[in-house]
Amino acid sequence: MNKVILIGNVGKNPEVHSFEEGKTVCRFSLATSKKYKNKDGEKVEQTEWHSIVSWRHPLNQILEKYVTKGSKLMIEGEISTRSFEDSDGNKKYVTEIITNQVEFLGGNKAEPQSAGQPTLEEDDLPF
Repeated sequence: MNKVILIGNVGKNPEVHSFEEGKTVCRFSLATSKKYKNKDGEKVEQTEWHSIVSWRHPLNQILEKYVTKGSKLMIEGEISTRSFEDSDGNKKYVTEIITNQVEFLGGNKAEPQSAGQPTLEEDDLPF
């Protein structure tokens, strides 16, 4: 099973691009952090950055409208790694989280509040 759940803060405003009529892709970064004490007893915070991708057009419209840098989200999806060749012919690898579910956890007045906030899935959207 390939499933990941992340709770974090959006690092930059989502970018939505159309590539065919009625089809879009949305991309943004999400920061997750963990705090712990190192062997010397010092508090340490470690932040990981994740590339988030959505191929679900109705969800992308909501993400573009309501999500901004700093928004707190729960993302559910799967890990995907792909490779490509850069302009110099070097093979590069990219790891992304392909999201199929997003839940707003609050923090932005324009967003729906977290209390009773439904999970957004393509089948649940009214479009």
